[in-house]
Amino acid sequence: MTVTIYDVAREAGVSMATVSRVVNNNPNVKPATRKKVYEAIERLGYRPNAVARGLASKRTTTVGVVIPDISNSIFAEVARGIEDIANMYHYNIILCNADKKKDKEIRVVNTLLEKQVDGLLFMGGAVTEDHLQAFKTANVPVVLCATSDESEQIPSVDINHEEAAYDAVMKLIQNGHKRIGMISGTLQDPASGYARFQGYKRALQESGLSYDESLVRIGNYRYESGVEAMKYFIELNERPTAVFSATDEMAIGAIHCIQDSGLQVPGDISVISVDNSRMASMVRPQLTAVAQPMYDIGAVSMRLLTKLMKKEHVEQYKVTLPHEIVMRQSVGGV
Repeated sequence: MTVTIYDVAREAGVSMATVSRVVNNNPNVKPATRKKVYEAIERLGYRPNAVARGLASKRTTTVGVVIPDISNSIFAEVARGIEDIANMYHYNIILCNADKKKDKEIRVVNTLLEKQVDGLLFMGGAVTEDHLQAFKTANVPVVLCATSDESEQIPSVDINHEEAAYDAVMKLIQNGHKRIGMISGTLQDPASGYARFQGYKRALQESGLSYDESLVRIGNYRYESGVEAMKYFIELNERPTAVFSATDEMAIGAIHCIQDSGLQVPGDISVISVDNSRMASMVRPQLTAVAQPMYDIGAVSMRLLTKLMKKEHVEQYKVTLPHEIVMRQSVGGV
């Protein structure tokens, strides 16, 4: 049979109100009494009913997190930052994978709201009107994490993706490269796709280099699409001397394709990317990449959400964190 608060009170010889105060960490309980209640809880194996507590307090101390791809190490690092700050402020998280599919994202958001979460952290692709409508009717705070909406209606924490791509391509140009390919994410993705593509084009334009549509391939963020894009570049009559990849995973696919073709990185083709995941230092040669502070993005997002949930003063609703280029061995001069 389920052990109830009444059983704990009887076992400890105290009132149910006293047990409730102990369970909810109320300081107005004598240490000896608190110890007696905890001993009774341990003997009986009592577990407080979180649902009942949530109904009584109208708070569940639970946060819903929508993640695009749980198998991607980048998002795992964001989730770690979220988890650490959630623990610090005594929140639990429910993590849901949405595969960057609009219908699934909205369905997951609604499911989390049905679970009576106190707030939502959303990592995903394009934030559409349907997303905004779901967020506006949520009746709980929502923070966009590692993504943002163009209308800036929802609080967000991210880097400047266009600037990150611009800096990466400029690093190639500074090393003498003039024919630079790009392996892009889908242009419907405002951050990893379109914004990074715009940064690539701006760097070329400001350096007096013409944009060549044949030097851009659209990938799906996966290793295999990096391989396929690089095969295409190598077979061109005039292949690029450098390639900018929108993500590390596609960049590593490109590096392996170059090597499998009997060419060298960076001797024949230089490669640079954005993300700086753990994989960047595992591949050989090690991958030069623009580092996103993924742990910090998660941690700052969760801290912003705690302030909104507690109705604390918030100075900045759109937070842009800095990025930096981590130089390794995959970029050389021409």
